[in-house]
Amino acid sequence: MTAGQRGFEYPIHVTWGDCDPARIAYTGRLPEFALLAINGWWEHVLGGDGWFQMEMDRGFGTPFVHLSLDFKSPVTPRHRLLCEVYPTALGTKSISFCVIGRQDGVDCFEGRFTCVFTRAASVQTIPAPPDIRAIVEPLIRG
Repeated sequence: MTAGQRGFEYPIHVTWGDCDPARIAYTGRLPEFALLAINGWWEHVLGGDGWFQMEMDRGFGTPFVHLSLDFKSPVTPRHRLLCEVYPTALGTKSISFCVIGRQDGVDCFEGRFTCVFTRAASVQTIPAPPDIRAIVEPLIRG
Protein backbone atom coordinates (compact mmCIF):
# COMPACT_ATOMS: atom_id res chain seq x y z
CA MET A 1 0.00 0.00 0.00
CA THR A 2 1.31 3.40 -0.89
CA ALA A 3 0.14 6.96 -0.71
CA GLY A 4 1.57 8.27 -3.98
CA GLN A 5 0.85 11.44 -5.91
CA ARG A 6 -2.62 10.20 -6.84
CA GLY A 7 -3.55 9.32 -3.26
CA PHE A 8 -4.07 5.90 -1.72
CA GLU A 9 -3.11 3.03 -4.02
CA TYR A 10 -3.62 -0.63 -3.20
CA PRO A 11 -1.43 -3.09 -5.15
CA ILE A 12 -2.93 -6.30 -6.52
CA HIS A 13 -0.76 -9.14 -7.80
CA VAL A 14 -2.72 -10.45 -10.79
CA THR A 15 -1.78 -14.09 -11.40
CA TRP A 16 -2.22 -16.56 -14.23
CA GLY A 17 -5.09 -18.15 -12.28
CA ASP A 18 -7.00 -14.83 -12.42
CA CYS A 19 -7.08 -15.01 -16.21
CA ASP A 20 -9.20 -16.61 -18.93
CA PRO A 21 -7.98 -18.33 -22.12
CA ALA A 22 -7.59 -14.89 -23.75
CA ARG A 23 -4.86 -14.23 -21.14
CA ILE A 24 -6.70 -11.32 -19.52
CA ALA A 25 -8.30 -11.16 -16.07
CA TYR A 26 -11.74 -12.73 -15.80
CA THR A 27 -14.38 -10.00 -15.79
CA GLY A 28 -15.65 -11.13 -12.37
CA ARG A 29 -12.23 -10.67 -10.80
CA LEU A 30 -12.20 -6.91 -11.43
CA PRO A 31 -14.97 -6.07 -8.92
CA GLU A 32 -13.22 -8.37 -6.45
CA PHE A 33 -9.94 -6.49 -6.95
CA ALA A 34 -11.77 -3.18 -6.40
CA LEU A 35 -13.42 -4.44 -3.20
CA LEU A 36 -10.05 -5.63 -1.89
CA ALA A 37 -8.72 -2.13 -2.56
CA ILE A 38 -11.65 -0.46 -0.74
CA ASN A 39 -11.05 -2.72 2.26
CA GLY A 40 -7.37 -1.75 2.07
CA TRP A 41 -8.40 1.92 2.04
CA TRP A 42 -10.46 1.39 5.22
CA GLU A 43 -7.49 -0.36 6.86
CA HIS A 44 -5.26 2.54 5.83
CA VAL A 45 -7.50 5.35 7.10
CA LEU A 46 -8.63 3.54 10.27
CA GLY A 47 -5.17 2.31 11.21
CA GLY A 48 -5.64 -1.38 10.51
CA ASP A 49 -9.40 -1.83 10.82
CA GLY A 50 -11.01 -3.19 7.67
CA TRP A 51 -14.53 -4.50 7.19
CA PHE A 52 -14.14 -7.44 9.58
CA GLN A 53 -12.97 -5.20 12.42
CA MET A 54 -15.73 -2.67 11.70
CA GLU A 55 -18.34 -5.39 12.14
CA MET A 56 -16.76 -7.19 15.08
CA ASP A 57 -15.11 -4.38 17.03
CA ARG A 58 -16.93 -1.19 16.05
CA GLY A 59 -20.43 -2.65 15.68
CA PHE A 60 -21.24 -1.35 12.20
CA GLY A 61 -20.87 -2.48 8.62
CA THR A 62 -20.96 -0.94 5.16
CA PRO A 63 -22.73 -3.31 2.76
CA PHE A 64 -22.82 -2.33 -0.90
CA VAL A 65 -25.99 -0.99 -2.50
CA HIS A 66 -24.47 -0.02 -5.86
CA LEU A 67 -21.47 -0.79 -8.01
CA SER A 68 -20.57 -0.01 -11.60
CA LEU A 69 -17.41 -0.55 -13.62
CA ASP A 70 -16.22 0.91 -16.89
CA PHE A 71 -13.58 -1.19 -18.63
CA LYS A 72 -10.83 0.72 -20.42
CA SER A 73 -7.92 -1.66 -21.02
CA PRO A 74 -7.32 -5.37 -20.30
CA VAL A 75 -5.87 -6.41 -16.95
CA THR A 76 -3.10 -9.02 -17.28
CA PRO A 77 -0.51 -10.69 -15.03
CA ARG A 78 2.25 -8.67 -16.73
CA HIS A 79 2.23 -5.75 -14.24
CA ARG A 80 1.01 -5.02 -10.74
CA LEU A 81 -2.52 -3.65 -10.71
CA LEU A 82 -2.53 -0.44 -8.66
CA CYS A 83 -6.01 0.47 -7.47
CA GLU A 84 -6.43 4.10 -6.50
CA VAL A 85 -9.25 4.50 -3.98
CA TYR A 86 -10.91 7.64 -2.72
CA PRO A 87 -14.29 8.61 -1.31
CA THR A 88 -16.49 10.71 -3.59
CA ALA A 89 -19.44 11.37 -1.27
CA LEU A 90 -20.53 10.91 2.33
CA GLY A 91 -24.26 11.11 2.86
CA THR A 92 -26.25 10.81 6.05
CA LYS A 93 -26.20 7.00 5.90
CA SER A 94 -24.00 6.21 2.87
CA ILE A 95 -20.49 6.50 1.51
CA SER A 96 -19.42 6.36 -2.14
CA PHE A 97 -16.02 5.50 -3.58
CA CYS A 98 -14.16 5.69 -6.85
CA VAL A 99 -11.64 2.95 -7.66
CA ILE A 100 -9.34 3.38 -10.65
CA GLY A 101 -7.33 0.29 -11.60
CA ARG A 102 -4.07 0.97 -13.46
CA GLN A 103 -1.30 -1.19 -14.84
CA ASP A 104 1.99 0.28 -16.02
CA GLY A 105 0.45 3.78 -16.01
CA VAL A 106 -2.56 2.77 -18.15
CA ASP A 107 -6.12 3.10 -16.80
CA CYS A 108 -7.71 -0.38 -16.99
CA PHE A 109 -11.01 0.24 -15.22
CA GLU A 110 -12.88 2.82 -13.20
CA GLY A 111 -15.56 1.86 -10.74
CA ARG A 112 -18.14 3.62 -8.61
CA PHE A 113 -19.28 1.97 -5.39
CA THR A 114 -21.84 3.02 -2.78
CA CYS A 115 -22.28 1.47 0.65
CA VAL A 116 -24.72 2.14 3.47
CA PHE A 117 -23.83 2.20 7.14
CA THR A 118 -25.63 -0.50 9.10
CA ARG A 119 -25.76 -1.73 12.66
CA ALA A 120 -23.83 -5.02 12.58
CA ALA A 121 -26.28 -6.97 14.74
CA SER A 122 -29.42 -6.05 12.81
CA VAL A 123 -28.21 -4.81 9.40
CA GLN A 124 -30.47 -1.80 10.02
CA THR A 125 -29.25 1.44 8.41
CA ILE A 126 -27.67 4.00 10.71
CA PRO A 127 -26.12 7.44 10.27
CA ALA A 128 -22.41 7.49 9.51
CA PRO A 129 -20.60 7.32 12.86
CA PRO A 130 -19.21 10.76 13.85
CA ASP A 131 -15.61 9.51 14.12
CA ILE A 132 -15.85 8.02 10.61
CA ARG A 133 -17.38 11.24 9.28
CA ALA A 134 -14.47 13.23 10.77
CA ILE A 135 -11.94 10.94 9.05
CA VAL A 136 -13.69 10.69 5.66
CA GLU A 137 -14.95 14.25 4.99
CA PRO A 138 -11.49 15.79 4.39
CA LEU A 139 -10.65 12.97 1.92
CA ILE A 140 -13.67 13.39 -0.37
CA ARG A 141 -12.83 14.12 -4.00
CA GLY A 142 -15.17 14.69 -6.93
